[in-house]
Amino acid sequence: MNRRHLLGLAAALPALPHPARAQERFPTHPVRVIIPFAAGGSTDIMARLCAQMLTDRLGQPAVPENITGAGGMIGAQRVLDAPADGHTLLAGTPGPVTINPHLAPRMPYHPLRDFEAVVFVGDSPAVAVVRRDSPIRSVQDIVARAKAEPGKLTFASAGIGSFAHLSGELFKARAQVDMVHVPYRGTAPAVTDMLAGHVDTMFENYPSVQSYIASGELRPLAIGSARRSPLVPNLPTMIEEGVPNYDSSSWFGLFLRAGTPAGAIDAVNRAINEGLRDQATIARLTTMGVEPIGGSPADFKAYVTRRFEETGALIRTAGITAG
Repeated sequence: MNRRHLLGLAAALPALPHPARAQERFPTHPVRVIIPFAAGGSTDIMARLCAQMLTDRLGQPAVPENITGAGGMIGAQRVLDAPADGHTLLAGTPGPVTINPHLAPRMPYHPLRDFEAVVFVGDSPAVAVVRRDSPIRSVQDIVARAKAEPGKLTFASAGIGSFAHLSGELFKARAQVDMVHVPYRGTAPAVTDMLAGHVDTMFENYPSVQSYIASGELRPLAIGSARRSPLVPNLPTMIEEGVPNYDSSSWFGLFLRAGTPAGAIDAVNRAINEGLRDQATIARLTTMGVEPIGGSPADFKAYVTRRFEETGALIRTAGITAG
């Protein structure tokens, strides 16, 4: 076949998209960041910060949108109802991704099957706290008292199946103690009752009690991460305090619907990773009590999968039910 025939054949063939051009077409219109919780909370603040990172780097505005209800599941479903083109993101947290699926077996989606993990944005460790005038001075005191009088010490949470509830159940399992869970309708009433002396302790994520710690109303005993946190480097870990294999943290990340093109996933991942290297962003997250993480989609998927399995095992062992 001569050169003229080759040119004629090439002209007759349909143009094939170039991989680089396919990536350049994302985004083609504004991106939505679905926040499955109410405005004003830590998830909302984190999601809006991510929306700004995306707006600054993708060439299209990223618009945060609060869609609440059913512990975050309604917002998550809204992402699945949107086209798998990368333009509708889920601001994900443990609740709708790694906790609720084990408490609501009939939920309409499976997070590991129906979502693509895009980027691990930040992590906030659990922290054991007591009121400032509590006679409990350390984690060892909690363990000693709980073993001396099983079922007498109480720990508060923001509700059944909440992060603070599971962090407390993990403490019971790892320390091998018997404590009574007292659920509330949110963190604020739980802290109020603890300050009044009605409950003994709480295992809440650090940002939720950071202001109470700063004011001196609550006294931190230990951090729940596997290693000391740069957020509070002088605070020992639960493991250092004698609670083996204790690791509880409330993570935040972005997800897309499964089947989203790799180019869109990579573009969002790259934009957030660039944003997390910005010193002003790092400072803001640290002030909020969040440790910036970043990394690849594969890194985040592996992390979420591990947390999903660990959370399911804890819920089954502790016999936690939604009703």
